[in-house]
Amino acid sequence: MQQIYRYPLSQQVGAACEPAVQPGGRVERGQKIAKIPAGKLGANLHTAVSGTVEAVTGAEISIRADARQPDGFVPIEGEDIVGLVREAGIVGMGGAGFPTHVKLGTKLAPGGAVLANCAECEPILCHNVGRLERRPEQFCRGLALAMEAVGAERAIIAIKEKHVEAVRSVKNAIDPARMELHLLPDLYPMGEERAVVRECLGRLLPAGALPAEANAVVINAETLCRIAEAVDEKKPSISKDVTVAGRLNGNAVQRFYDVPAGTGMAELLRRAGGTAGAYGELIRGGPFTGRRTEEDAPVTKTTGGVIAAMPFLRERRPIGLLVCACGPDRERMEEIAASMGAPVAAVERCKNAEPSRGGSLKCRNPGCCPGQAERVLRLKKAGARALLIGNCTDCTNTVMTVAPRLGLPVHHCTDGALRAVNFPLIRRMKLNGADGRQ
Repeated sequence: MQQIYRYPLSQQVGAACEPAVQPGGRVERGQKIAKIPAGKLGANLHTAVSGTVEAVTGAEISIRADARQPDGFVPIEGEDIVGLVREAGIVGMGGAGFPTHVKLGTKLAPGGAVLANCAECEPILCHNVGRLERRPEQFCRGLALAMEAVGAERAIIAIKEKHVEAVRSVKNAIDPARMELHLLPDLYPMGEERAVVRECLGRLLPAGALPAEANAVVINAETLCRIAEAVDEKKPSISKDVTVAGRLNGNAVQRFYDVPAGTGMAELLRRAGGTAGAYGELIRGGPFTGRRTEEDAPVTKTTGGVIAAMPFLRERRPIGLLVCACGPDRERMEEIAASMGAPVAAVERCKNAEPSRGGSLKCRNPGCCPGQAERVLRLKKAGARALLIGNCTDCTNTVMTVAPRLGLPVHHCTDGALRAVNFPLIRRMKLNGADGRQ
């Protein structure tokens, strides 16, 4: 096993944790090493390994692991579901990282619902679906606990219809009197929180609104499983399921369960067989919303994927960037363009995207695009001779009805990741049915 495990103090929405250990101190697996600052939004932090505290900085705690690790852990303490989840340091493991105890502190009105987000929204990522196939009873237990905590009368499990085995496993494990399945189309971003509310409850919330406005709480599949662990096993949040994919010597897409938090990306790649030659970039997360990372970066509570993407295609023509609220932000798009060697001629944002209070973009109707012809024309008039887009499935489809006719080749932010695993590139959808969905 690797020797040094690193724990960033900020792994969630809210304030960074306050260290509760000192350099040279002894720690045991499951021990709390950093805590929520008083009066702040945050999540406790625990070590996944026994060992010695190597260093404590303003950004992270590093621990030198013992050569032999115990099977057990230091159990958490709490009087109720919310208290145990808070003590465990559980956050939204779909990538957002919002502290789960805050969500479970919501009290729904009569008729309220917990919506289980099992969409596995990003292409390539498959660890959530894998856990549903392996441990459906644990998932349903976590869902029942979440319902109890918020006072929900029912639960709706939102999962893509294509995940046939996971659908079968969950269907056999649910309490049909209180829980139901809602099958989603294979479109991105069906797992966006407001998209889940829209698909399951038939209500489109305004950009920036929370599911509570629809008398609902949305919780990720893996997060629900960790709730069950916290309550039934008194286990803190010390492990993460991760999809490892891309240019690998082993299978192009692999799933690793219960990876100890703090594990380095290099170690995960080693377990997956190592990288097969040079890669263009290492992505933490999914192809759409993931960020560039390094091999020495650690697995955190929100790490869903590690993808070794193909080397970048070279693009010397001036490129136009079309930024979508459902994909990478402008900074990430500019990073990709620079790696391709393309000068940026102009930047436009999807007409459905609007700035939020924090400055990030929010989509008015996630996954349902009103058309991008005007934006594409603007980019061409500004000097773009090629496009780089980060748009959702539907949005990309509208771009592809215009750009080729204008002589503009299209690159997508997901291309390098999808090429590395031989997945079809996101371009033009084949439409079936009256609603125009795949």
